[in-house]
Amino acid sequence: MNWDELEPKKPPQHQLGQDLSALSVDELKALIETLQGEIARVEAEMAAKQSTKSAAEAAFKR
Repeated sequence: MNWDELEPKKPPQHQLGQDLSALSVDELKALIETLQGEIARVEAEMAAKQSTKSAAEAAFKR
């Protein structure tokens, strides 16, 4: 059994489209850093999938 599954899930720190007016400048800067990290993570996953797709297409070309 995985003990992590038993722990309650934490709500996300930020939701897309949420009201930003209550956040301080430091919180907004931290949010930008978090979002930039998430963008980098998504771009890396896209690149990995594109690489796999390209390799598959090359293998099946005649």
